[in-house]
Amino acid sequence: MRWSWRIATIAGIPIYVHGTFLVLIGFILFSGVAGGRALGAVIASVLFVLAIFFSIVLHELGHALTARRFGIRTRDITLLPIGGLARLERMPDEPRQELWVALAGPAVNLAIAAGCYLALVLTQGVLPTLAFDPSAGAVERFTVVNLSLAVFNMVPAFPMDGGRMLRALLAERLDYVRATEIAANIGQGLALLFGFLGLFSNPFLVFIALFVWMGASAEASMVSLRSALAGIPVSRAMVTDFRVLEAGSPLQEAVDLVLAGSQRDFPVIDRGMLIGVLTRDALMAALGERGSAGAVSEVMTREFEVADGREMLESAFKRLESGACPVLPVLDGERLVGLLTSDNVGEYVMIRGALRPGGGRPRRGGARPA
Repeated sequence: MRWSWRIATIAGIPIYVHGTFLVLIGFILFSGVAGGRALGAVIASVLFVLAIFFSIVLHELGHALTARRFGIRTRDITLLPIGGLARLERMPDEPRQELWVALAGPAVNLAIAAGCYLALVLTQGVLPTLAFDPSAGAVERFTVVNLSLAVFNMVPAFPMDGGRMLRALLAERLDYVRATEIAANIGQGLALLFGFLGLFSNPFLVFIALFVWMGASAEASMVSLRSALAGIPVSRAMVTDFRVLEAGSPLQEAVDLVLAGSQRDFPVIDRGMLIGVLTRDALMAALGERGSAGAVSEVMTREFEVADGREMLESAFKRLESGACPVLPVLDGERLVGLLTSDNVGEYVMIRGALRPGGGRPRRGGARPA
């Protein structure tokens, strides 16, 4: 994610903080100082927010380490003002595995809350009443926050963990696509409820409603897309009319090709062999730094995956999604025969759906995405 900086690596997983997170900290500092609060109290507020986000990191690590047990690697975890984002390479193969991965995050928050509550009991000698009171001690508030995080993430709506739990339970008895549709519809129903309540009470609920609605829609669309790709070879969807660049060509040649057509990423060959890919982002960055006189070989990426034309489109698309390169060169042996991009996959699915009787809705019963 752009505008993110690595701040740590835990259990081999890079932890990033997004630039907007620093805006949140700045806002807390500014609000405290402008409100006339003592500097010590303002710093205490910032430290409390940082502690909350540390528990969010642990929440995401719960997902990541549980997924690791099922052979799924986590690429990174990014802290945002609205929470954390753990990027798994793929979703688990089995519904029960997805259930465990989804449960792991809220379980971490519950464990933190239980530990804090036990500490309160041992230090106070009584069973404290938990309520988010700004005047309460930091440990009491931290306990309530972690309980709230666990409860909020258990709401049965995408993109919260509860939506994935619900989908996993439904997928034990139903087709994966149908289970996703039901979970997404329930999530969107809850979003409408949140939005309605937010109009008459807390406006923040309206923001949550939009977040849940978009998350449910995106999840349903992605699963439907993957189902539509099942059983189709890459050769049916790949782009066959494309341009290539020689490794020694100047960047100006790439600029001319970009301006002359719609292609954005270019395979790079040397003596007929594929050796790299020049992406649009890399080209634009290079033009800003050195102009158009540099060589393509100095800018291209050598870290890319390839596909075989006989490979199934579903598996190739998953690798395209999880990879850093936005294009997947397609080879026949060592010969470059096509390109696969997210755009042309989407166009292929739309055309295939339009040609299908019934208006293009994918049939249920497609293969379960991994």
